[in-house]
Amino acid sequence: MDLSGSSLNRSQSLASGLEKTSHTWNKPAHSQSSSTLSSRHSRQIIKDWEVIDDLQVEMQGAGDDPQDRTAPGICEGYLLKRRKWPLKGWHKRYFVLEGGILRYSKNQQDVARGRVQGSLDVSLAVISINKKSNRIDLDAGDFLYHMKAKSHELFYIWVTKLQAHRLYKKNEAAHLHSSVLHTLSLPTAAEQAQRNGDLSATGTADSAGASGVLPSANTAVNTKVSAWLQQSHNPDICLSSSHLSNSAHLGASVPCIPDYVYSQLSPSTVNSPEGKKIQQDIYAMSQRVLNSLKSVHETLSQERQKLQAVWDANNMHQSNTLAQPEAVRRSSQGPPSVADSAAEYFDASDDILWGSSSEVSDESGLSDGSTTNSEPEEGHTSATRKYRASISRTPNTVVPKSTGRRTKLPVHCPDNSHVGLVAILYNNIGKDLARVSMPAVLNEPINLLQRLCEELEYSELLDTANNTSDPYQRMVYIAAFAISGYSTATFRNRYKPVNPILGETYECIREDRGFRLISEQVCHHPPISACHADSENFSFWQDQRWKNKFWGKSLEILPTGMVNVTLPRYGEHYEWNKVATCIHNVFSQQRYLEHYGEVVIKNLKSNICTCKITFVKSRYWGSETNKNEVQGVVLDQSGSAIHRFGGLWHEGIFCDTLPTPKCIWKPNPQPKDYLLYYGFSSFAMELNELPSDLKPLLPPTDTRLRPDQRMLEDGRVDEADKKKDEIEEMQREWRKELAKRGEVCVPRFFKRSKDSSGRDVWLTNGTYWKLRENPGFANLENLTLW
Repeated sequence: MDLSGSSLNRSQSLASGLEKTSHTWNKPAHSQSSSTLSSRHSRQIIKDWEVIDDLQVEMQGAGDDPQDRTAPGICEGYLLKRRKWPLKGWHKRYFVLEGGILRYSKNQQDVARGRVQGSLDVSLAVISINKKSNRIDLDAGDFLYHMKAKSHELFYIWVTKLQAHRLYKKNEAAHLHSSVLHTLSLPTAAEQAQRNGDLSATGTADSAGASGVLPSANTAVNTKVSAWLQQSHNPDICLSSSHLSNSAHLGASVPCIPDYVYSQLSPSTVNSPEGKKIQQDIYAMSQRVLNSLKSVHETLSQERQKLQAVWDANNMHQSNTLAQPEAVRRSSQGPPSVADSAAEYFDASDDILWGSSSEVSDESGLSDGSTTNSEPEEGHTSATRKYRASISRTPNTVVPKSTGRRTKLPVHCPDNSHVGLVAILYNNIGKDLARVSMPAVLNEPINLLQRLCEELEYSELLDTANNTSDPYQRMVYIAAFAISGYSTATFRNRYKPVNPILGETYECIREDRGFRLISEQVCHHPPISACHADSENFSFWQDQRWKNKFWGKSLEILPTGMVNVTLPRYGEHYEWNKVATCIHNVFSQQRYLEHYGEVVIKNLKSNICTCKITFVKSRYWGSETNKNEVQGVVLDQSGSAIHRFGGLWHEGIFCDTLPTPKCIWKPNPQPKDYLLYYGFSSFAMELNELPSDLKPLLPPTDTRLRPDQRMLEDGRVDEADKKKDEIEEMQREWRKELAKRGEVCVPRFFKRSKDSSGRDVWLTNGTYWKLRENPGFANLENLTLW
């Protein structure tokens, strides 16, 4: 079947507006004048991708001419859409673009029946195109669509239509918003009648009031409410009159009306007949404002979100504003105007979408077929609801006991809302994000080497697996452990871990949990962190590496390393991949994180069973209650399901196919005031602790001895920033010296090898614990990293 479809454009000729010389396909002038962006490396990386920047067109086209607001014709037809799981290959979907809204379904028949699988407002998305591969990417923050046209002609039509609908939708929103402000500034019919002595007009106004439309007879009130609305920087205040549901509660509601208006009434006036009349007028005016805002709320919702992001950039996050000291909050400043925030946003979006140097464009997976695990059906959702209900009825089986370690950090986390992340990324366009040096205030006092250890927070699941005789049930516990490693991200979206430098190490000995771990940064570029942990019940190792993809509003992190676990009692070796992580709303303090993709767990010593786990990507019709869904199945050799389990990766996993259905994993409760301490769990708070008796036993390369990370944990952020720069510069000079001598840094405690599939892996060389015991690191020659 031809991908172009039979009815690409029902209502408007395809020839209209299709000028291939459209200037919005080219780079805007302000980006060309920036010397920061003109490096040869940047141009080389992003030359195939262009961001459609239509700011100038929007500003010119947002006038009052009704012709400018004519809806473009409908555009519909088949396109290829990148699979969500497992992020490889493409499937055919039927897209419809109408009134600025892009919808898609599996086929044209589903569209006719109203079965929509996804919907996106194109005016809210960053649109990027790749002419060479006929690719179109739409990033609306919450939703990320990767599309591909079969031919350049079809690609060209869709890009042109997307531009037209984007501009139409933005102009419509701007017109509605200006109409609200204009309405507020005009006198009502009753006011005009009083000025002109027109009794008939007054009568008309009275009849209108009787019909339920409340007029305002006070021009001053109109003016005050209008002025307040125009000067208000917080969009949420605009809905502050929603409690005025009826006039019976008017007197009690007056103190809740915006202070700007209420402050205009003198104390002697409040309880007088005149004051009551003014209150009635304020109520009527507020009701008109509320009704107007409700009518445009759907269109302006995303614009309000952008303004809220700017506001939050100058204030503490809502969850800990009141709890943090005044010194942290005093950096708050008034937010810029609407025009300023729009300019900042579009400056940022220009050219800011790139593929990192580690990104490989996979065009080999093109397929016209579909996959059942790409978009879960209703049965999947209902199963998750059942699992979640079972989890909520299950009390925490493990009561956290005191370990004698610290329960909080030395100081609260610093405010980083003032940091211009937009400017940082804008000034590093075309670079691999792994090479970009971020301010210390964006970091949490936990290193990526320590993050590897954090995946062992629920190591008791591996202990249970090693003591479970049934191989299918063992796989269930292995799967639960694989899922539990993602729960650390639940409250960790405002800060990032510190990047380790080449040669840096970390050790962790946990007698209470029965394991010990060593990790090391074994490669600088691409950055690779390796770890190995031993216990009586298991061995655990992995080398972690990533590919970064920045899409304009969202940052995708694609891990490529494998996780390995062996169970000594049964001589089994389990191996599995990791799923993608996406940070949405990167430039907002309301950013959030999700995991999606498919994990496949294999037992390399036996093919008796395998396990597949699906991390479900949030769906457009979903709500907060069904985010973070995860479901899995244990399959026997014939592919039959033996066990099914599922839940949410931040709440727990329930298995109803065990002899006794039960919750097999539930995260531990968060410690007191965890939001003031980077969202750390109790286990995470212990990772960077440095007891006095441990310090002499550590090599000087251990993360806990890194001065900038220690300064950050102690709240000395400015000092940490300076020391961080010194350490990074020292690292660069050391690598230059090695290059001059024709040498490379050889990891001290890990060695490069090949796994059973021929992939490069980093395995422990078994020397760390021996050297620690004899002769001790204090008696050895060690690297000087800081």
